[in-house]
Amino acid sequence: MPTHNFQLPRGRIEYLEIDSQALTNNVLGDPTKRTVAIYLPENYDASDEEYPLLVDIVGFTGSGFGHIAWKAFQETVPQRIDRLVNEGKMGDVVVALPDCFTALGGNQYIDSAALGNWGEFLTIEMLSAIESKYRVKKGREHRGLFGKSSGGYGAIIHGMIYSDHWGAVACHSGDMGFDRCYLPEMPSTLMRLSNHKDGVAGFMAKGQSAKKVGDLHTMMILAMAATYDPDPEAPYGVQLPVTTDTCELIEDRWQQWLAWDPVMMIEREDVQRNLKSLKGLYIDCGSQDQYKLLFGTRQLVKRLESLDIAHIYEEFTDTHTAVDYRMDESLPYLYRVLG
Repeated sequence: MPTHNFQLPRGRIEYLEIDSQALTNNVLGDPTKRTVAIYLPENYDASDEEYPLLVDIVGFTGSGFGHIAWKAFQETVPQRIDRLVNEGKMGDVVVALPDCFTALGGNQYIDSAALGNWGEFLTIEMLSAIESKYRVKKGREHRGLFGKSSGGYGAIIHGMIYSDHWGAVACHSGDMGFDRCYLPEMPSTLMRLSNHKDGVAGFMAKGQSAKKVGDLHTMMILAMAATYDPDPEAPYGVQLPVTTDTCELIEDRWQQWLAWDPVMMIEREDVQRNLKSLKGLYIDCGSQDQYKLLFGTRQLVKRLESLDIAHIYEEFTDTHTAVDYRMDESLPYLYRVLG
């Protein structure tokens, strides 16, 4: 068995820098100049062929750069694409891997008055920049969006509200069923914040290297608050949907969160219409997902079935962690439906 999995991709990786206007509204002080890694197939320079475009959006605390970097006993996305092409499971594609990291550890790929207008960045700024520089097939019917966890959430949400930009989406273990995946984190979030004199500001001022593992869950909830119900005047744009003393639900704030929950959004007629317009919709989730995402996913899939919205759903026996191998299912699927 090989002990070293480093292998240069057959194609090449370039870097596209975008000076974003969409992100200038972020209150975190995050950079508005963003870099997108672009993987070009092996024969890109030897022909005039145009290729489908796949966009990879990653999970919380990740970056597109993480999917092109060496990791022990894992494939990079370019390595995976090369192997799948070599195995005859898909054809050549151009892959974009944007850096969407923020001071709160990431974002959910929608517009936020605190984190920045990430939906606009991806659909308007990034896609136009890629199409103007690279030989990708033009138009939504040749573009696919895929991701896991927060990236899976971004993929399904873009299929729901930005379907005029995407022909197909693949959602791996995406955030949904907010009452089951987020609400249980609220008490521990308040307890961790109470250890800091200035609450959110004090927590965030603590050096990242000094944070305990559980602090990442706290940061995740802060990032979700700044996404779904942002308050640009509050530290880091964060207002929580619970009272700070008794952890009781603040109903109007929680409704702002639920308005972005896929299991609630599916009831909107425009969302149903957008999903039906897609050429492909792929969803999967692990049956042992530790964030309880399985239950929201099943709820969404049941509603897709009742609405006769075409999709593929696969449940697999695993957790939320180290499941990149599921891309072996979604990437060939996206290539086929975009073909």
